Formats: sequence, C-alpha cells, structure tokens
Amino acid sequence: MKTHHVRTHRSDEGLGRDGQLAWQLAALAVDPVELDADVVDMVVNRVIDNAAVAAASLARKPVVSARSQALSHAVSIGGEGATVFGADAARRTSPEWAAWANGVAVRELDFHDTFLAKEYSHPGDNIPPIVAVAQHLASARGLTGRDLVRGIATGYEIQIDLAKGISLHEHKIDHVAHLGPSAAAGIGTLLGLDQETIFQAIGQALHTTTATRQSRKGEISTWKAHAPAFAGKMAVEAVDRAMRGETSPVPIYEGEDGVIAWLLGGPEASYEVPLPEAGEAKRAILDSYTKEHSAEYQAQAWIDLARKLHDQYPILLDDPENVESIVLETSHHTHYVIGSGANDPQKYDPDASRETLDHSIPYIFAVALQDGSWHHADSYSPERAHRPDTVELWRKISTVEDAEWTRRYHSLDIEEKAFGGKVVIKLRDGAEIVDEIAVADAHPLGARPFGREHYVQKFRTLAEWALEPTEIERFLELAQRLPELGPDELGALTITAAPGALVGAEIPTGLF
Repeated sequence: MKTHHVRTHRSDEGLGRDGQLAWQLAALAVDPVELDADVVDMVVNRVIDNAAVAAASLARKPVVSARSQALSHAVSIGGEGATVFGADAARRTSPEWAAWANGVAVRELDFHDTFLAKEYSHPGDNIPPIVAVAQHLASARGLTGRDLVRGIATGYEIQIDLAKGISLHEHKIDHVAHLGPSAAAGIGTLLGLDQETIFQAIGQALHTTTATRQSRKGEISTWKAHAPAFAGKMAVEAVDRAMRGETSPVPIYEGEDGVIAWLLGGPEASYEVPLPEAGEAKRAILDSYTKEHSAEYQAQAWIDLARKLHDQYPILLDDPENVESIVLETSHHTHYVIGSGANDPQKYDPDASRETLDHSIPYIFAVALQDGSWHHADSYSPERAHRPDTVELWRKISTVEDAEWTRRYHSLDIEEKAFGGKVVIKLRDGAEIVDEIAVADAHPLGARPFGREHYVQKFRTLAEWALEPTEIERFLELAQRLPELGPDELGALTITAAPGALVGAEIPTGLF
C-alpha cells in the first residue's frame, strides 16, 4: 500500500492532477489488476447478504415508498433499465431510480456489512448503484458478471480506504460522503471509463453527497435508510454527466474552499489515505464484516455478550430490582454515538423510532439480556420497547469511554481491532458480574465467523416470508455464479416477491 497525503491548497499553489486525492482514486478505478479469488468469493457473499436484508424489508414503509417512486419512472432510452427488489424482473426502471429503491431496501434494517475505522461505513451500499448500471447497459456494452465483480471490488476498496484515512463524523458530516465517490468510481471500473471521466464523476459525486450527520442524531428518522440510497443515485447521475463531458469542482478535496477546508478539519488539516499501489490487488473488502443481528455494528458484540449472560446468570432475568446498575466500558464512538454519551434522551424513550432504538446500546443490551436472542423486527416492536421490566432495566444501563477500547477500535491491525468492551453489572446484594467481548461472534475473529453457508442461510431465513421457495433457490444459484454470468443474465440478479406477499403494503402517492 501507499499513503496519499491530503491537505488544503491555496488556489495560487496550482495543485496538479497527480497530487489530488480524486485523481488517485480514479487511477485505482482504472487499474486493470486482476482480483484475487477470495475477494471474488466475498463479493458474491455480499451480493447475497444485500439481497437477504432487502428481502426482509420489502414491506416496510420507507422501502415501499422508495419502490413506488422508482416504479413511477420509465426506463431511460440509453439502455434496458434496471430491476427493483420486490417487483417482477420484467418491470424495469431508470438505473438511478433502481439504485435509489434498492439502496433503501438494503439499508432499511441496518443489517448488512460494515467497516469501522476513522470513519464508519456500510460498503455494501456500493452494490445497488453499480448493479443498476450493469443491468441497464449489459447488452449495449456487453457487460458480464466479471465486470460487475470488478466494479464492486473498486467501490469497496475506495470507501474502506477513505474510511481508514478521513474521519467525517468528527466534523459532523454524514458518512455517505465517502460513498458517493466510491460508487462513482465503482461504476467507472464496471464501464471501463478513462481516468479523467472517473475523476470528474468522483468530484461531482462528493460535491453532491456531503451533508450533516443529524440524520443519525437525536430523533433518528426514516432518512437514515434513504441517505446512502441518495448517495448511490447521485453517483449514477454524476457518472452520466461526466460521460457527457461535464466537469466538477477541482480540486474537490484540497481546494481552499473545498471539502477539507470548510467541511472537515479546516485549512490547516491534513489526512493520510492508504491506497493500493498500481498493480496491487484490491483486497479491502476482506477487512469488512457483516452483521448477524439487525442493529448498529457496534451493538453486534454486545448482543452476543448479552445472550451469553442471559444463559449464565438467571438472577439478571428474575427481577430488574436485582440489578443496581449496568455500565458498558467501551470505545469513544460507541459511547458517544449509540451510548449514553450522545446525551440523547430519545435513546431511553420507549416511544422512540426503530431507527433511534437501533442506535441505542442501552436498549439493545437490555432486550438481548432479557430475551437471550435478537430479532430484526420483534426486538424493536412497540410492545417490546414498552415492557415495564425492560424499561426499568434499560434505564439502569449507561456507557463510559475506555481509552484502551478506543485505541483498539481505531487500530488498523485486524488482529487487535475491537468493537466491544467490558460490562460491569452491580447487583443489589453487593455482588458484581464482570465480562467482556472484543468482537462479534460472526466477525472473522469471532466465535462463529460467517462463511458462505451463513450468508446463504441468512438469505433463506430473511426471504422465506416474502419469496417463493423456487425464487429463493433461483436467486442463490444465480448469485453464486456471479463471476461467470453473461450480459443476458445480469438482469435476473434481483428478487421478486411472491404473489400476495406485499398486498397489505399501502403505496403512498407523491409528485411522480
């Protein structure tokens, strides 16, 4: 790997293309280096993973809304259109709207893959826009499954490398600001575009996808699921404009009125972004990890620890009065984003939205401890959140930052990188229960690392309510052949709901 130094430059410094981060990202996108076999396998896993969580969310209101928006638009004339999760595969729409609808479906339950470093990310959000463009132009450009896999690998590489080098949340910028550039670059790799075109698309995508992180603060709304879908949609549109010869603000990161100077660390700030050397394999996807539980990634290990304590200590379940306090000693990010350090009263409110509760580690730990399990829908139901004994226990749970857990959270050494912490439970009788966990059970270094069979089972479990058995098997067979698919097969890389499965979903109306 090489390290690219990024800082603000005055206009009179005349920063050339080679010195600009967007140009270096574009160079990575055009590098023809072959993918390693384990990277290809992981791309397949994540395509299955995305479809699994999308299937589970097909009837949820934000997904129904986004799908109805997408299906209100006709196929654009430049290709054959792209498919929308849940709809019949023959019903296509314009690729930017397919990216929108499928992006919302993938993100709605906060249940797909993650990478956490200086910034946090869900790199699987790259897949919907890249697939949408591949489907739209498959016949016109002769695109294959191999092209799609390469594009997805680029998207993962760039988003993860940016997350390793540049913190956004520190400056209250939403993490999808790394997604716009990565998705645009991934589409560039897919289509075999030249470096200049991809460079301009990256700049436009970044410029149009920077927003504050209020979408993940306080009363968290349904926009949380829409934010990455919007970034994917903007990436598709940015590539379209760049292909037509339209240019972007330059230098987008380093300019004296650019992203670093005014949205991130300021004119004196600098960043070090790790990037593969020319000819070096793109392997960043292997640094990411998926979720076994539908909750913020920092909650994954805590759910597993709570399940363990549920089985080991019945005294914790008999009566909340037995517990005096529960303190989770954890990383800075966990404490301040999903813990009591956020100072969000909504994180302790039984009437809070689902989006808020999945960003409340006190709620999540209380429910997982009492139930000994976690369910993507039942664990967030209003009935579950209002249970009196849960509310009593929930409000006894707090978090504190521990310097060592923060250091491990930010470590780029996967052998020590950690997302858990230590729990200290004080009982009314004076006894203490102390335990800790570093990574989730499903993490590559966890108790039960996810492999292909787990991704397949996750898909079967989450899709069984909405898809016919034949559709489940059809998709799994196709997805596992992804690298060998021809142009005529990419359009089938979608899921169609069973007859009647979505009948109860009220379709909203709007402008379109």
